[in-house]
Amino acid sequence: MPPTPSSVSFDPTRGLVVLQTPNSVYAVRIGADGSPRHLHWGEPLDTDALCGLPAATSPAASSFETDPALDELAPQTGARFGPAGLQVRFADGTRGAQWSFTGHTVRDGELRLYLADRHYPLAAELGYRVRPGSDVIERWVELTHTGADDSGPITVDRLDSAAWTLPALPDYRLNHLVGGWNSEFQLQRDRLPVAETVLTSRRGLTSHHASPWLALDDGTADEEHGEVWSTALAWSGSWRITVHRDPVGRTTWTGGFGHEGLSWTIQPGQSLHTPIFAGLYTPDGFGAASRAWHAHIRTGVLPAPDRDRPVVYNSWEATGFDVDQPGQLSLARVAARLGAELFVLDDGWFGGRTSDRAGLGDWTPRPEAFPDGLRPLADEVHRLGMAFGLWVEPEMVNRDSDLYRAHPDWVVHAATRDATELRNQLMLNFARPEVEAWAHRTLDQLVRDHDVDWFKWDANRVVTEAGWAGHPDPDRLWIDHTRAVHRIMDRLRADHPGLRIEACAGGGGRADLGILARTDQVWTSDNTDPVDRINIQHGFSQLFPAQAMAAWVTDSPNVTTGRTTPLRFRFHVAMAGALGLGGDLTAWSEEELEEAAALVIRYKEIRPLVQHGRQYRLHGPAGLTAVHYASQDDTEHAVLAWRPATRFGHPAPGLPLPALDPAAHYLDIDEGITHSGAALTRRGIDLRLPVGDYASRLIRLRRTV
Repeated sequence: MPPTPSSVSFDPTRGLVVLQTPNSVYAVRIGADGSPRHLHWGEPLDTDALCGLPAATSPAASSFETDPALDELAPQTGARFGPAGLQVRFADGTRGAQWSFTGHTVRDGELRLYLADRHYPLAAELGYRVRPGSDVIERWVELTHTGADDSGPITVDRLDSAAWTLPALPDYRLNHLVGGWNSEFQLQRDRLPVAETVLTSRRGLTSHHASPWLALDDGTADEEHGEVWSTALAWSGSWRITVHRDPVGRTTWTGGFGHEGLSWTIQPGQSLHTPIFAGLYTPDGFGAASRAWHAHIRTGVLPAPDRDRPVVYNSWEATGFDVDQPGQLSLARVAARLGAELFVLDDGWFGGRTSDRAGLGDWTPRPEAFPDGLRPLADEVHRLGMAFGLWVEPEMVNRDSDLYRAHPDWVVHAATRDATELRNQLMLNFARPEVEAWAHRTLDQLVRDHDVDWFKWDANRVVTEAGWAGHPDPDRLWIDHTRAVHRIMDRLRADHPGLRIEACAGGGGRADLGILARTDQVWTSDNTDPVDRINIQHGFSQLFPAQAMAAWVTDSPNVTTGRTTPLRFRFHVAMAGALGLGGDLTAWSEEELEEAAALVIRYKEIRPLVQHGRQYRLHGPAGLTAVHYASQDDTEHAVLAWRPATRFGHPAPGLPLPALDPAAHYLDIDEGITHSGAALTRRGIDLRLPVGDYASRLIRLRRTV
């Protein structure tokens, strides 16, 4: 049967909202008090079945219990004692909203529910959107002050994008990502406690330490089986998601931008709109959830999903701050020989930048390193057949810079507090219009002057001593700085359609659906050790597709861990994403260069599968892991398998490939052997891994029948 088409409907006689996706139904009922209340999210049900669902009741009903009908956006009023997604204060000290439902609109897969406070000049729009063929539901809120000019401001202490509700399950498990610098995207799975569990970033960036993505299940789901509910917030600054499992069996979560302790004001006529908080349901495990997210990101988030991500060479690990034109030209020539398609000049090319203590903010070529500017290097890179890229960190400034000396007031700071320096730098306040204008003008000029094809946009510190001297609503910088970053990226791409941008924040410190809506990929981690990268990339893939995951092959021993690994193993791990090269290529042996060039060719052969295919994560015994990429039509397949350590007496058994069709046959392109799909899906493929530690293999299969 063909999948059910996506649709949005509203039945005013029943007050029933129904969002239909190919594999799920999301339903909302307008409550008697005018508040939209959650009804159902999960397996498809028709309208009659939805209307027949019983009204929510609490099994421990008493005068001490919460209102059992759970809100789509919980205010502070009524018998609501869980986390409130909307927290407002009016001029007379009254807190919370009480809604009247005032109408709705449905157009092109988008629904808006309109609410108005019964007493105060406050209105809200709850937005919902489904896209054709996608199980993802996008949600957001817009809050508006509808009062007269003299009615005074309304203070917003919290405005979440959405609240989500699970059905009653025997138990609940929380799946989320944790980590730190050099150890991002570590998948954590824990039984959800009966409590409020807060996931948050207070850093002004999405953060290395937590991700605004989560998944919930009943504790029994695996990669290919079991119901999974998953959400992701499209925001690149501070955020908070609160998951609430109460003692009587209800589980909800609410989330949005900002962390606790912040407040914003809206004046008469002003609105505050939230980022998108998207969610999806699947009955087919974590793998299906990830594939649904990957498809959504390709069709509804990434600005250029159909373009192949180039094989990049980046100079950082080769040269650090010791940058000059002859050295970069030498690296570029070797990179071109290996098949690199993009050469990125990293930190150290500008201002007084000979260390991390100076130069940030002065985005002109350093004369000692580039006496004729960057144009000769850019021209030679282009002549070699590669695109030219530059590392930039436009949100930051060193005290030792011409920019800081001219505009010390542009930094994020509290006038009566000492400013903390991290990595010897301060953060510019992009919420100030003049700073945003300067940043856009500076980056635009770099593109025009040097034919820049690619920016690696970095951000190597977080927000401290957040202040905005003289501004009547200083906490707005937490929102407006991030939105200015987004706007600048959007303007640059609009003005220069060929420009590509890589998001970076000391590695994976700013990875979210908001930043991916205006960038091509994310620098996943500063840690390029292939063994560590297997886990980092596994966590990254829970939400993001491989084409958005930058992965480098660098020198051995690894600069981060000191681990020595074979070149083949390093390549096979990095080939699972958007392949890049780093390290000092001029020090590689001729044998290493020849092997690297051959592996780059092999990557380009499988790049359409890796970057545009369906991804399946595979696990075997004794530390064996693999990723299987399948074309959309099931004709082409690639499997990358890794075994970091060998245990004596434990040979690797066959690795089952569940993505294949058991009724088909598949040719191993490199071995010339044809396998039955039934054998490969059930008994698995013999990986024939090399003997010893750090063993890996690439297998390419083609459907023959």
